[in-house]
Amino acid sequence: MKTCLVVDDSRVIRKVARRILEDMAFEVIEAEDGSVAMRNCEQHMPDAILLDWNMPVLNGIEFLRALRKSPGGEAPVVVFCTTENDMTAIVEAMEAGANEYIMKPFDSEIVQSKFAEVGLV
Repeated sequence: MKTCLVVDDSRVIRKVARRILEDMAFEVIEAEDGSVAMRNCEQHMPDAILLDWNMPVLNGIEFLRALRKSPGGEAPVVVFCTTENDMTAIVEAMEAGANEYIMKPFDSEIVQSKFAEVGLV
């Protein structure tokens, strides 16, 4: 079973994402910020990461840059999931190592479509 780390400071978003991803046959791990997410990745690198941008402690971009520099950090498929819709933000995320981008609010169809585009389903 593939694993997906859901990184978002909103419990509601994590719960919605968990339901969608479990329906897609993913084992889901949750983290409320980038710092907790890094510790999770150090213990077990997931197959995929659904990543929020704006979080306390370590935001999504900071986490992604640190992840991609860490041992095995090039492996997970990272899908940014955020309200940031400015083209410069999207470019920054992709240059930092994101594989795809989803706008909030999202639904099951959007997540499935994006995960299919990056070869996860």
